[in-house]
Amino acid sequence: MREFTAERGWERFHDPKSLIVALVGEVGELCELFQWLPSGEAAALAGEEPLRTRAGEEMADVLLYLVRLADVLGVDLAAAAERKMRLNAEKHRA
Repeated sequence: MREFTAERGWERFHDPKSLIVALVGEVGELCELFQWLPSGEAAALAGEEPLRTRAGEEMADVLLYLVRLADVLGVDLAAAAERKMRLNAEKHRA
């Protein structure tokens, strides 16, 4: 993502606030795909085309903005996720 951004000269647009707003927008687009689906049928419908492809595209957008945000903020996203999972495991012991 860093290289892709640099090749296009987009660094000036990738401040944390702008990336968060873009991330929220992409989550909104993902949400829109599922907004009016019946809860009990959403998983099955998401496995069928064209929803499967569209959902994958929107999830990819979310992931890419999140990765870029982590890069800009200097956050090791994998380490942060592992730490969060450990904290959740301690908080919600079975």
